[in-house]
Amino acid sequence: MSHFIKLVFVIFVSVYMMLGCAKPVTSGIGSSPMTVSDNYQAHLKLDNPKLAKKLQITNIITRKNNDLLQLNLELSSKYKKSQTLQYHFEWFDDQGFAVEAGKAPWKPLDLHGFAVINLDALAPSVRASKFKVYVREVSTKAQRF
Repeated sequence: MSHFIKLVFVIFVSVYMMLGCAKPVTSGIGSSPMTVSDNYQAHLKLDNPKLAKKLQITNIITRKNNDLLQLNLELSSKYKKSQTLQYHFEWFDDQGFAVEAGKAPWKPLDLHGFAVINLDALAPSVRASKFKVYVREVSTKAQRF
């Protein structure tokens, strides 16, 4: 029985040390690409279910630039046709509160079929440590009034 307890203790210590050495990466802090296991889609906000099936985030790189969070986000089209879109970033602090909410303008984005495009952004405040990118479709049909 003593040998079994020693073996369990060694396994427990080994697992504990491995977990303690793991480097966590958050959506707002880091100087390298986020790991493949990170949920990129959690950063993409779409109100249109059809559009949600056509877009995905395939990579996010973050770094600090004069204490401001800077990021490069790779947005990929899973759709064969071109899409006329708009996007903007919303920024949040460590507790999830919005930083300068509603101040980011919508920017135009033409995304061609199966294309991959990089969106760059710089946080508006040193308090911003997390982000979401909002994307919406722009109607190309004539409007009747």
